[in-house]
Amino acid sequence: MSERYVAAIDQGTASSRCLVFDRAGRIVSVGQKEHHHIYPRPGWVEHDPEEIWRNVEQVVAHALAEARLEPADLVAVGIANQRETTLVWDRETGRALHNAITWQDTRTDHLVRELAQRFGDDHFRERSGLPPATYFSGPKLRWLLDNVPGLRARAGRGEVLFGTVDSWLIWRLTGRHLTDVTNASRTMMMNLDTLDWDDELLAALDVPRAMLPEIRPSAETYGAAAGRLAGVPVAAALGDQQAALLGQTCLAAGEAKCTYGTGSFLLLHTGERPVRSSGGLLTTVCCRVGAEAPTYALEGSIAVTGSLVQWFRDNLGLIGSAPEIETLARTVQDSGGCYFVPAFSGLFAPHWRSDARGVIAGLTGYITKGHLARAVLEATAWQTREVVEAMIADAGVSLSALRVDGGMTANNLLMQFIADVLDVPVVRPIVAETVSLGAAYAAGLAVGFWPDADALRANWHVAAQWRPDMDPARRERGYRKWRKAVARTLDWVDEDDEE
Repeated sequence: MSERYVAAIDQGTASSRCLVFDRAGRIVSVGQKEHHHIYPRPGWVEHDPEEIWRNVEQVVAHALAEARLEPADLVAVGIANQRETTLVWDRETGRALHNAITWQDTRTDHLVRELAQRFGDDHFRERSGLPPATYFSGPKLRWLLDNVPGLRARAGRGEVLFGTVDSWLIWRLTGRHLTDVTNASRTMMMNLDTLDWDDELLAALDVPRAMLPEIRPSAETYGAAAGRLAGVPVAAALGDQQAALLGQTCLAAGEAKCTYGTGSFLLLHTGERPVRSSGGLLTTVCCRVGAEAPTYALEGSIAVTGSLVQWFRDNLGLIGSAPEIETLARTVQDSGGCYFVPAFSGLFAPHWRSDARGVIAGLTGYITKGHLARAVLEATAWQTREVVEAMIADAGVSLSALRVDGGMTANNLLMQFIADVLDVPVVRPIVAETVSLGAAYAAGLAVGFWPDADALRANWHVAAQWRPDMDPARRERGYRKWRKAVARTLDWVDEDDEE
C-alpha cells in the first residue's frame, strides 16, 4: 500500500497555508500566500473573504504539487482558522456581503460597553465563558446587522449566513453550513454547557438564529471536498489556538501551551469541565472528537506581541526585518528601566479594558534604540506572566513547563526572558507548525489515520529548551514596574472620542 497523508488548511490572520503531513507528523510540503489587510478607519481591520478563498485554493494546489500528490493520496483534510473573524454571505450565491471583520477590529467598542452596562458581564460569562469584548464574533455580527443596508431583514428570512472563517471554508469546500464547538465557543453566543446556541444570548445581541451554522464536533467528517481537493473528506475544524494545543499534544488537564504570533494565546487544558474564571481569563472549548465528551481550557489572549515587532519595524523603521530586533536588543544588558505596554486596541487578558491605549513608560535620556528594542520583546514576556498568574489562581494548578510555538519562538533572547519571568522551563517542539499539525491530527483521528492520543504523543519531540536563570528579586521588581506601566494605559478613551 502506498504512503497516505493528511492535509491541513491553516487560514491565519496574515496568510493562508496548506501543509501536508505524514503519519509521523512530519511536514511533507507547504504552500503559503499572504492576504491584504484593509483599514477603513482607525481601529477597523478587515479582510476580503473572496481573496482568502482564492488564496486557499492556490496554496492547496501548491502544497500538492510540491509533494507530487493527488487528492487520492490524502486520507482527510482539516481546517484551522483565525478565530472570531466574522463573515456574512448570501445563501444562494455564496457571495460575501461585506468584508470579514477581523478579531483585531475594535469598531464595536461602544456597543460592547452598552451590552456590559445593560446586561452585566456575568450574563455573558456564565453562559458563554466570555466577557463582553470587541474581540468576539457576536458583537461584530450585530454591527453588520445594524449597519449593512437590508442585511437584518434578509438574515431574518434565512437568506444570509453567518460564520467564522472555518464556516466560510467548509461552505466553499462542501456546501454545508457548519461550525465546530471551538469556534462557536468564541462568539459570545454558544452556551458552554449545552454546546448549542443560547437563546438568551442571541436575544441580548439581537441576532436571528436562522443565520447561524450548525455546531458540530471538532473532529468529524463534515463532507467530501469539491474543487482541487475533490473527494477528500473534510474531517476537522478547530480555532487556531485550540489546534495548536492539540498539535502540542497538551491532551491532559494541567498541560499548557502558548502560541507567539501576531498576538499570543496561552491555553491551559482543564479536562472535561469548564472552569469559570474570576481572574479575567476566557473559558473555552478545547476540542471534541466525534461523540466523545468535550474538553475545555482556560485561555489568556494577548492582543499585541509579534505585531509590536512589526510596528517597531514598519512604523519606527529602527530595524529592517523582524529577526533584527534580537540583534539590536542584545546591544544592551536590559531595558534601562523602560517598559512598553502595547495596548494598541485596548488590553485583552486578564484586564479586558477596551479604553486602554499603549504607553512607553520609564523614559529617560539614557534610553537608546537598543533599550526600546529590549522593551518591545520584554512586553511579550510580562504579558505572559500576567496571564499565567491568573491561570494558576483560577485552576488551582502550578505550571511545571510551558510548551511554545509560533514565529516568535525563533527569538532566543525572548524565550529565555519568558522562562526567567515565569520561573519555569520553556520548551519548543521539533515541529513548530503546531496549528497546522493540530488540524491534521484532528482530521486524522476522525478517519482513523491515527488511532488515539498516544499515537500523537509519540510524534512529539523537544527541539529547544530554555531554563529560568534570573534572580528572584530582579524578577519581582521588574514585574512590579510592569504593573505600574499597565496602570498608566487605562482610561484613555473618552465617551466623546470618535468611534
